[in-house]
Amino acid sequence: MDKLLIDLKGRKYLFKGKDMHTKDGFISADEIKKAKLGTVLKTNKDVLMTVLEASFLDKYWKIKRGAQIIPIKDLGFIAAEVGLGKDWVVVDSGSGSGGSALFFANLCKKVYTYDIREDHLKIVEHNIEFLGLKNIVAKLHDIYSGILVKDVDMVLLDLPSPWEALEHAKSALKNGGWIVSYSPCIPQVMDFVEKVRASEGLLFFKACEITEQEWDVNERKVRPKSQAIGHSGFLTFVRKI
Repeated sequence: MDKLLIDLKGRKYLFKGKDMHTKDGFISADEIKKAKLGTVLKTNKDVLMTVLEASFLDKYWKIKRGAQIIPIKDLGFIAAEVGLGKDWVVVDSGSGSGGSALFFANLCKKVYTYDIREDHLKIVEHNIEFLGLKNIVAKLHDIYSGILVKDVDMVLLDLPSPWEALEHAKSALKNGGWIVSYSPCIPQVMDFVEKVRASEGLLFFKACEITEQEWDVNERKVRPKSQAIGHSGFLTFVRKI
C-alpha cells in the first residue's frame, strides 16, 4: 500500500519510503511508516498533514513526463463516451509518455501501446513499473505500417496524420469497436473525417473538444478562476459497423 500525505491546502506528497522534506517542513520516514491511515502528522514547522492511502490518480500525477500527455479531462470523456469496460482491449498510439496507456490500463483488461521513438518508450516503461501495472505491452512500432493485434475494442490515435492509420485501425477492431482520434488542430480533424466517410464500414459519430472552467469558492466571493483549462485537442469518435 502506498501512502499519501495531504495538507489543509490540498497539497499532496507521495511517500516513497524516505524522509519527507517539503517547503512546509520535515517528517521522518519511520513516523510515516508507523502512522495508520487517517493519522494527522505534524512537520517540524507545525504544518499538519493527514496520512491517506494513495489512489491510482494520486500516483498518476507523479509519473515521469517527456512528451506531452492527453489531459485527464479528455481521457475521462473518452472512457465515458465509448463505454470503456473492464474486459476491453485497447490499442494506443503514439505512446508519448504513456499517459493514455496508463490511464486506460487502470480501467480495462489490456493495453497495447506503440511509439516510433525509443526515448519515449523508456519513459513509458519507467511509468509502467512506477504504477505497478501488469497489463500494458509497450512496443517500438510504427502504427502507420499496421497494428500487431486483432479483435480490439478501441484504437486511440494520437498521431500527426491519423487518417494514414485508419484502415489498420479498422482491421484491428471488433465489429462495434471504436476509433478515437486526438488532434490539436482542426485541419487534422477535417482530413480524418473525410477519410472516414470514404471508408466503407466506418461511421463518423462526433467531433468535439472538452474545456474545463474551475471556480474559486470563498464564502460569497465566488468567481471563475482566471486560468481556465481551455483547448487541448479535438476528439473525433468513429465506430466500426
